[in-house]
Amino acid sequence: MRDHTFAVCAYGDSPYLEACVHSLRRQSVPSRIILCTSTPSPFLTAIAEKYDLPLYIREGASDIRDDWNFAYEKAGDGLVTIAHQDDCYHKDYAKAVQACWKRYPDTTVFSTDCVILKEGTLQRQGIVHLVKRLLRLPLRLRCFADRVAVKRAALRFGNPIICPSCTYDKDAIGVSLFVSPLKFALDWDTMWELAARPGRFICDERALLRYRIHDGATTKAFIENHGRAADETAMYRKIWPEPMVKLLMFFYRGAYLAYGKKRGTGGTG
Repeated sequence: MRDHTFAVCAYGDSPYLEACVHSLRRQSVPSRIILCTSTPSPFLTAIAEKYDLPLYIREGASDIRDDWNFAYEKAGDGLVTIAHQDDCYHKDYAKAVQACWKRYPDTTVFSTDCVILKEGTLQRQGIVHLVKRLLRLPLRLRCFADRVAVKRAALRFGNPIICPSCTYDKDAIGVSLFVSPLKFALDWDTMWELAARPGRFICDERALLRYRIHDGATTKAFIENHGRAADETAMYRKIWPEPMVKLLMFFYRGAYLAYGKKRGTGGTG
């Protein structure tokens, strides 16, 4: 078995953190668990002590890219899952990770599908979820999922890869993972660049993650300050000529209804 670490990015005093930790401790195949934060507090110290978990504190202002890279670094070698404090993982998530690398040892990124958790209840999957599954179709060709064209085919119209569902092979990728200057589309940009490197992208279409939507979500904040639109436009410009960018952004803005007053059951990677 490969060494596997869940590095939980903890921010503030989240009421959902303990549920996340519970889901990681209940894995059918045990993995190492660490907590990482740039906002230390007595609350986080108490959680770390209660569950006997290492707590790593990053100096400096909170920043998504820096916080994720810090968690990735502190996880050590082997396989790394950067767990988001709001989400919960199916008990067989770590088992699926190990099975993936046993069958496809050249995998660099493993991901899964998810179900949406909102206000404590599971939500029906809507159009955004269906679109994401369609975009991931190229990755179902697992025998070809080490080809740059196949990996990038899944990323050309948006990012269907659910960020907190991802496990990375740090031994293959190296120490620099998140280097994109983008904020909201940081994970999309990272996947686009990783797709150009050697290695296979594997997506397990089972819903092995419960992705929580709530008013404090970073995604919602980026939509409200227009950060999402700016970042996604930048990504489309990296991939497509300008006329296609305008067309894609016209239709893609409909996904923003996954959040806000009319938000449905969607979400972003």
